[in-house]
Amino acid sequence: MSDGTSLRGKVALITGGSRGIGAAVARRFAKAGISVAIGYQARSNAAESLAAEITQAGGQCMTVQGDIADGEAVQRIATDTAARFGHIDILVNCAGIGPYRPMGAMDAAFIRAILDANVLGMVLITQAVLPHMTAPGGRIINFSSALAFRPIPTSSVYSASKAAVVTLTHAWSKELGPRGITVNAIAPGVIETDMTTEILAERGPGIVAATPLGRIGQTDDIAGIALFLCSADAGWVTGRTIVADGGIT
Repeated sequence: MSDGTSLRGKVALITGGSRGIGAAVARRFAKAGISVAIGYQARSNAAESLAAEITQAGGQCMTVQGDIADGEAVQRIATDTAARFGHIDILVNCAGIGPYRPMGAMDAAFIRAILDANVLGMVLITQAVLPHMTAPGGRIINFSSALAFRPIPTSSVYSASKAAVVTLTHAWSKELGPRGITVNAIAPGVIETDMTTEILAERGPGIVAATPLGRIGQTDDIAGIALFLCSADAGWVTGRTIVADGGIT
C-alpha cells in the first residue's frame, strides 16, 4: 500500500465522523494529509473535540451538522464542505444506527428509523455530494456490516438495511464508473466502540472464541481499509464489499 503521500491535499466528507469508526477514519485520513469534514447529527461536543484534535496535530478539518435523511440538510452539508475546501474527493458514508428487536416487537417507527438512517440517508448525501466530487478520481466508501451476510436473531431489519448498502454499492459502481469514480463498501464485524459496549459485555468472550484471529476488532483495523480504498493502489477496485470481521464470515 502507498504511504499516503498521493492523498495529501485531498478532501473527504465523513458522515457519522464524530465517534467510533468514523472518528478513527477521520484521524487516519488527516494523518495522511487529507482535509476532513466531520459530519454529525447531534454530538456537537464530540465533533468539535475531534476537529480540535486534528487541527492541533496540523491537519485541516471542519465540522458539518445535519440529518442525512433530510433533503435540505444534505445539500447544506455538501455545499458547506465544498465552499470550505473547494471540492470533495472522497465521501465516506459511515453514519447509521443499529438497534435490534425480535419479530413481533418491531413497529413502523422502529423500521423507518433504521431505513432512514442506513439507506435513505446514504442515498441522499451521496446524491448531494456528486456535483462537487472530483471526476475522474473520486472515491465513495459505504459502510455495510458483516451481518448483511450472516444475520443473527433480532438483527433482521438492521441486517437488511446493510444488505441494501451492498447492492447500492455494486449498482453505483456501474453507474459512476464511466465518470472515473469508484464505489466500494466495508462490512465490519463487531468492532470495539461505545456502540458495542453492551454487546461485548454480553457476548465478548463468545465472539473472540468464534473469531479465527482471536480478538475483537478495533477501529483502526477498519480505518486502514478505508485509507487503502481512497489510495491510487485501489484505483482498479470498484463495486466490492470487503468483509472485515477477523474471519468469522
